[in-house]
Amino acid sequence: MNPNYSFLQVKQVNGQVVSSIEQASLRDLNEGEVAVKVAYSDINYKDSLAFKTNGGVIRQYPMTPGIDLAGTVLASKDSQWQVRQKVLQTGYSIGVSAPGGFSQIQIVKGDELVALPDNLDLKQAMQFGTAGFTAALAVLAIKEQLTDLNAPIVITGASGGMGSIAVGLLARLGFKNLIALSRKEAPWLLNLGATTIENPNLWLPEKIKPLTKQKIAGVIDTVGGDLLSALIPQVQYAGALALCGNAGGIKLQTTVLPFILRGIKIIGIDSVNVQMPKRLQVWAFLASHRQLLDKLPINEITLEQIPEVAHQLLAGQHQGRTIIHIGEA
Repeated sequence: MNPNYSFLQVKQVNGQVVSSIEQASLRDLNEGEVAVKVAYSDINYKDSLAFKTNGGVIRQYPMTPGIDLAGTVLASKDSQWQVRQKVLQTGYSIGVSAPGGFSQIQIVKGDELVALPDNLDLKQAMQFGTAGFTAALAVLAIKEQLTDLNAPIVITGASGGMGSIAVGLLARLGFKNLIALSRKEAPWLLNLGATTIENPNLWLPEKIKPLTKQKIAGVIDTVGGDLLSALIPQVQYAGALALCGNAGGIKLQTTVLPFILRGIKIIGIDSVNVQMPKRLQVWAFLASHRQLLDKLPINEITLEQIPEVAHQLLAGQHQGRTIIHIGEA
């Protein structure tokens, strides 16, 4: 007899997105599929957009959101995975066009699962989640470009999940001049390794010029929009920017001058479709820096509390990471 389980569902009613907790029975698996008993998920900014009308994330309704999950294999029709094996998944199509992690049981493609690293538990995996995975990709990209550990690096949206983990990872790699930009009071960022915490308004001129004084060597940008547009002209010769978010908007105002006169690089960071060899390397990297999680503000909630926290994220009232305890491993 197939087990029953609960899951969170979003759907459109009269043009508005509404959410509810629903129940279902586990269906039979197709070849290549794995049923995961989900222990933890988490909430990223992308997840919060699933609760927003015209949020642009959900491809079809109704849908179970949640772009991350971690748990144990309940049943498998993929020879790579055995029952009771601990696994995680971030990205690909879950929570967007395929049912996601906000569910006690989820059926996923075996080829998209990652074995839980030996020195990481399921809870820690979701404390990192997509936010940590994306931050790690950005940090590793910046590390390839900047060899001077005293080089000034700006991290935007630093009190959010992605930005704060980026601060912690950069500090653990030895970078000593980290400028965290946040509109919120977030002194805990200093404990993570930030050198200073500044209001982003200090970096926004009345008029953005093609080039200005060379103040910074690198940027990890989780915001986009006007702030990113203002930072590009301030990047020094041979500097680099890793772009991994758009909470502040998708438009970018710039010219070719910073690129052809200063040789700066913009590196786009996508975490959804990373190839598996790279994915495994990044998770091993995160597991080796799991101690930074002890310095992050982390909130733990239940399935029923997800909509409230999602709206906090949309309103810019959220700091650190929120994980969802969905079931026992």
